[in-house]
Amino acid sequence: MSPRTRILDAAMLVFRRQGFRRSSIEQAAEAAGLTRQALYHHFESKEALFRAVIERLHEEALAAEIAAASAAENEGGSLADILVASVSAKLGQLAASLDGSPHVEELFSEHLLQARDLYQKYTTAYTEQLAETITRVCRKQDLTLNATTPRDFARHIEMAINGTKSAYPALQPAGAFLRDLEIMLRTLVAGAVSPAPRKPAAKPKPARKSTPRKSGDRR
Repeated sequence: MSPRTRILDAAMLVFRRQGFRRSSIEQAAEAAGLTRQALYHHFESKEALFRAVIERLHEEALAAEIAAASAAENEGGSLADILVASVSAKLGQLAASLDGSPHVEELFSEHLLQARDLYQKYTTAYTEQLAETITRVCRKQDLTLNATTPRDFARHIEMAINGTKSAYPALQPAGAFLRDLEIMLRTLVAGAVSPAPRKPAAKPKPARKSTPRKSGDRR
C-alpha cells in the first residue's frame, strides 16, 4: 500500500468519526502511523486532505456506476434495469463509504464548501457516463428517445436524483432511498423512451405478365 493510500484510508476514518470541523491533521497522521511532518509532505492542509478523500470517493462511485451498467447490460436488462443498476451502484457506493458516521450531513455540506469544483466536475462526469450508456443501449435495443437527446435525458436524471437526495440528506435509510430512486428512474424511462418505429415492409413487386404469342410468331 502506498503512503498516499494509507493516508487517505486513515483520513476517511477520522472524518467519519469526527466530522470535518472537529478533525485535525494530527489525528489523520496518528491514524496513518505517521508524524505530522510526514503527512504534510503529501498534503499541505486538512482542507487539501479532505479534497483528496472526496475525489477518491467520487472516483470509486464512478467506477461502481460503470461496472454495474456493464453487468446489467451483459445480462440483457432493459434500459430502465441498466440505469437503475448503474445509478444505484454509484449512490450506494457513496452511502456505504459514509455509513455509520454521525456526521454525514456535515460532510456533505463541507463537500460543497471545500470542494465545489470537484462536485461540479463529477456531476459532469456522471452525466456524460449516463449519456454514453443511454446512447449505447438505445442503439443496441432499437429504442427512440421522445423529444430529447441522450445527454439531456442524462442531465434530467441527475436533476431528479438531486431532488430525491433532498428527501434523504444523509442518503439514509439507504434501502428506502434506493427504492424511491428506482421508482423515479423507471417512471422517467417509461415516459422518455419508446421502441423505434419499424420500417414498413417492402411491397412485393408484381409478377410480370407474359404476353400470349400470336399465331404465326416465330419461336
